[in-house]
Amino acid sequence: MSRRDLTLMANTYTQIHMHFVFAVKFRHGIIQPKWKDNLYKYITGIVQNNNHKLLEINGMPDHIHILIGLRPSQSISDLMKDVKQGSSLWINENKLTREHFEWQEGYGAFSYSKSQIDRVIHYIQNQEEHHKKKTFRQEYLDFLQKFEIEYDEKYIFKELI
Repeated sequence: MSRRDLTLMANTYTQIHMHFVFAVKFRHGIIQPKWKDNLYKYITGIVQNNNHKLLEINGMPDHIHILIGLRPSQSISDLMKDVKQGSSLWINENKLTREHFEWQEGYGAFSYSKSQIDRVIHYIQNQEEHHKKKTFRQEYLDFLQKFEIEYDEKYIFKELI
């Protein structure tokens, strides 16, 4: 961070916790156990290089959950663009999938207070157990309804028909 950036931000104090959810294009279950930890480390690096704090990351073969302590110096959309583009490029350059890897357009972003962070971390850590009972689509719709977010059904993560 430059001296100018520090001066501009000198009396700025924030506590912003965001839970991001995004899916593999067409929700293909192609994130493999043998490389998912390296993917999570790579995404952690992207988040940290953008001066945010990654608090938890986990997912399933078809989607990812990330909890971030967000700095106000970058927009949410720019951060998600960096995370999704950078991680897609990394997966493709390392030829980790047979087909071209892409994330689905869009993402969910949900804010939490500090008192809720431990519960959200536990939720993200236990994705495998959670998805024994609920599909990703059900989970995502539950988030939208819980947070009272209006949505159009035709834009909810598309499946390959």
